[in-house]
Amino acid sequence: MNMSHIFRALLRLVLMLGLGSTTVVALAAAEQESVPLQQAPYRVNDLLALQNGAKLFVNYCLNCHSAEFMRYEKLRAIGLTGEQVQKNLMFSEPRLGNTMKIAMTPAQAQAWFGAAPPDLSVIERALASHRGSGADYLYTYLLSFYRDDTRPSGWNNLVVPNVAMPNPLWPLQGERAARFELKSDPADPHVQLKTFAGYVQLTPGSLSARRYDSQIADLVAYMQWMAEPDQLERKRLGVIVLLFLAVFTFITWRLKSEYWKDVK
Repeated sequence: MNMSHIFRALLRLVLMLGLGSTTVVALAAAEQESVPLQQAPYRVNDLLALQNGAKLFVNYCLNCHSAEFMRYEKLRAIGLTGEQVQKNLMFSEPRLGNTMKIAMTPAQAQAWFGAAPPDLSVIERALASHRGSGADYLYTYLLSFYRDDTRPSGWNNLVVPNVAMPNPLWPLQGERAARFELKSDPADPHVQLKTFAGYVQLTPGSLSARRYDSQIADLVAYMQWMAEPDQLERKRLGVIVLLFLAVFTFITWRLKSEYWKDVK
């Protein structure tokens, strides 16, 4: 039995004992409908999108999150030269062979945030689940921030309620508030569920909504590529192998037919 079922059972018990009203408002996060994941645009094979995503990652994510399994020199695989990487994407590391580390120490992270922000090297693969791919999760997550004055950071998120992380790209998107409505639980009319009803734009961002969504898609594509930098080469070799096997199968079939024709 999950926490939602336990919570509902306790509510029913309260009602039976006459300790509450006939209508109970459930505002706990466990009572909110799970947010369906949006499908992230697939741009891993788009080098310009990956380059833009790498720029966004370095400027907005690499301040707090590291990517210690990713070396700067690997960015040459997405069409960047070593000089471009050093000039535009390297701000703290002196050599291309170094990994994407951050200056903040684990002790500092513990003191400032309560816990060290997770490494993002393979986060896209780690977040894949029955709900969708890791790219879908990241795409939906980064598009689901909203202003919430009750939170220490002033931000909240639909995908991860009460998230400690603020929206790192809010200057691009602007500030939004979330609207919620109370709807009866189909399983129990005495319980009112807090459900998401849309966003209200509070302040404009530097990008339009459509352009911002595209930027997030580029960022997610880069993180998807970073989780497995050799995936494009793997897929290319896979196509070559399948073509070779197809040709070899045809040749083998013709040889077999020629060899056995007299026997038949």
